[in-house]
Amino acid sequence: MSSFWLALQHVMVIRMRNFLYCTGVLLLLWMGTSSQAALNIEIFGGGTNKIPIAIAPFNGERGLPQSISAIVSADLERTGLFKLVDTLGLTSQEPEQIRYIDWQGRGASALVVGSVSPLPDGRIDVRFRLLDVVKQTQLTGFSGAVTTEQLRAFAHRIADIVYETLTGEPGAFSTRIAFVRKQGSQYALQVSDYDGFNARSLIEYTEPIISPAWSPDGSRIAYTSFEKKKPVVYVQTLATRERKAVANFKGSNSAPAWSPDGSKLAVVLTLHGGSQIYLINADGSGLQRISQSPGIDTEPSFSPDGRWLMFTSDRGGSPQIYRMPVSGGAAERMTFEGDYNVSPHYSPDGKRFVYIHRNAGRFNVAIQDLSTRQMQLLTDSNFDESPSFSPNNRMILYTTEIGGRGILSTVSSDGQAKSRLSQEAGNIREAVWGPLLKQR
Repeated sequence: MSSFWLALQHVMVIRMRNFLYCTGVLLLLWMGTSSQAALNIEIFGGGTNKIPIAIAPFNGERGLPQSISAIVSADLERTGLFKLVDTLGLTSQEPEQIRYIDWQGRGASALVVGSVSPLPDGRIDVRFRLLDVVKQTQLTGFSGAVTTEQLRAFAHRIADIVYETLTGEPGAFSTRIAFVRKQGSQYALQVSDYDGFNARSLIEYTEPIISPAWSPDGSRIAYTSFEKKKPVVYVQTLATRERKAVANFKGSNSAPAWSPDGSKLAVVLTLHGGSQIYLINADGSGLQRISQSPGIDTEPSFSPDGRWLMFTSDRGGSPQIYRMPVSGGAAERMTFEGDYNVSPHYSPDGKRFVYIHRNAGRFNVAIQDLSTRQMQLLTDSNFDESPSFSPNNRMILYTTEIGGRGILSTVSSDGQAKSRLSQEAGNIREAVWGPLLKQR
């Protein structure tokens, strides 16, 4: 038995325990910038030159069901770019009342202050300011009236503004993620805030759902469902809940991946025997075979420029990551460290890719630079799955197994900051980060 099949067997044991997947399913699974930052702090990585920032408790937020300042703090800390300064004993004030020397004494270079107050119509007025502690000036500010249910989203928006002002790159805190939650005998494809909160189900079945994939504009999700007792690829529109089976060919249909323009999907089919990669129009027409391997080719991922497909294959005897032109042709092997590397996902800037690497019997998130081919392990847990980049390249979403169930987690792209997200009931797998959405 080949090492590929042995590795698959190991994954099968774990996933069958948690998700009750069959063998056929498993075969188909699968930043600062050079621009000027407002504080003139050059960002080199999460481990050096972190921006020291204080997020003061917002005046009036104690009576809210959620702490805005706590949400903003958690958002920024997860990136690995910020050092949170202790605010104990100090509160939010108007700029003319702030004793900047107090915040300087605590090492803060930037300060976020804010307030909340009830409005006659039942909504809440939220205001915040971002201040330069050294220059003692306001960098930016923002305000809005929201309902109680909108508080968390507004806090994420504040974090986005702070992040972009201080780093020069967009924040990703107002984005969404998708994942599969299994609870009892029920599988649910869910969409939530990036941190796992406010989850809602798109579909629920007693049969497995796997490999969700966001369309580039965030309006649709492709996924594989076993509701018809075989894997079929569907595309579902989020706004209307309408869906369509776009790959329901003979055999297995799985692992959809969107082209950057949203016009096509790469899918994995066993239409002609072994698992191979095909292109298909987003409406299900125009099927075209891309890979021509005697082995298993699966888990395709488009490069951001649409020229390349990266994928997992056992064509060399063990599961490794390859890439080939979208038009087809010869494949180039991309991973050489270890005998098990799977689940590749391009970074949005196209400079790196993230994947799962078996390391001393553990399955960890790894990242590799496309130009240098240098690999770095980002996690040290036992069983990680399905890594994907945030749309600003800064963080990586994945699931990890804790106590026998899947948990949503993030790690900064330099490996310096790790975080477990919302830990609601159920076993969570197959997580994927959605795109940046236009702010209304």
